[in-house]
Amino acid sequence: MLPLAYALRPSRTVLCRGTSSIIGSQSCLFSTTSPSSYKAKNNAALTKKKLAAKARKKASTTPTKAPTSVYDAERMTLLDAMHVLRCVEVASPSSTYELTVKTEMKKGTAVPKGRVALPYEPKKKEKDTVLVFADGQQAIDAKAAGADIVGGAEIIEAVRVASGRLNATTILCTPGLIRAITPRLGRILGPRGMMPSERRGTVTEDIAGYIRRLSGSNEWRGDKKGTIRIPIGKITFPVENVIENVNHFMDSVKKATGNIPQASGKDSNAPKNPIVKVVLSSTQGPGISVSDLL
Repeated sequence: MLPLAYALRPSRTVLCRGTSSIIGSQSCLFSTTSPSSYKAKNNAALTKKKLAAKARKKASTTPTKAPTSVYDAERMTLLDAMHVLRCVEVASPSSTYELTVKTEMKKGTAVPKGRVALPYEPKKKEKDTVLVFADGQQAIDAKAAGADIVGGAEIIEAVRVASGRLNATTILCTPGLIRAITPRLGRILGPRGMMPSERRGTVTEDIAGYIRRLSGSNEWRGDKKGTIRIPIGKITFPVENVIENVNHFMDSVKKATGNIPQASGKDSNAPKNPIVKVVLSSTQGPGISVSDLL
C-alpha cells in the first residue's frame, strides 16, 4: 500500500477545463492548449503558406527580360535604319519597309485612326465603304460622289441596331448633325474608332470633296493598345521616296492623335495620344528604333 503523502501528490497532467483531475494519471486525454491560441497559431501558419505560394506564383508568371538587341541599345536616324535594313534584305528585293508607331492610350482617348495619301504607294489600295450622315444638298452631293449609304437623323436608329453587322470602313458627318448622332452612337462607334471626328477630318462641310480624296488615300488604324502599323515603301524604292512617305504618314498620325493642333482649335481640349516610340522594320529584318521622328 502506497504512503498517504505519495497518494495525495499532484498529478503530472491535468484534463482540459471542465473535467475533473485524475490523481496519478500518466497522460492527458485532451490538449491543454486553449482553442483560441491554437486557432491563432494555425492561422499564422496558413498565412505564411499563402504568402509563400503567392510569391512562387508571381515568380513563375513574371516574364524574363529578353536579351537586349543591338538595334534597341541605340536609336538610329531614319536614314541609317534604312541602310541597315537594305543590307539585311539584299537577297529579297521584293521586301517591304513597315513603320510601327506606338502611342500611349490615356483615359478617354479613342483608338488612333486616320487616312493618308502616300506619295508613293507600296501596295494596292482596297475599296472603301462610305456611310454619310448628311441632309439636303450635302446628301445629294455625297451620293453623287459615290457614298454607299447616305441619310440624316432618320438613319441613326438603323445604324445603332445594325452596328454589329455594319461593314462601313469610313463614316462621315456634317457639323450640323454631329450633335444628334453623338449621344446615340458615341458609345457604339467610339470604341471601334468609327466615330466621326473633326480631328480626323471626318466631320466636315465638304463631304463630296472628302469622298473624292478617298480614292487616292488609305486608311490606317491602331490596335487597342494604341500601336499603329503600316507598309511604308518597297525596299527597291529610292531612299528619298521612302522618307517622303514616312513624313506624310507621321503628319497624319500626329494630327489624328492630337500631337499637331487643329487650325480651328475646336479639339484643343480633347485627350491626346502621345507618341512614345517609332520603329522601322522590314519583311525579314529587325525592328530599329528611329530617333528623328518623335
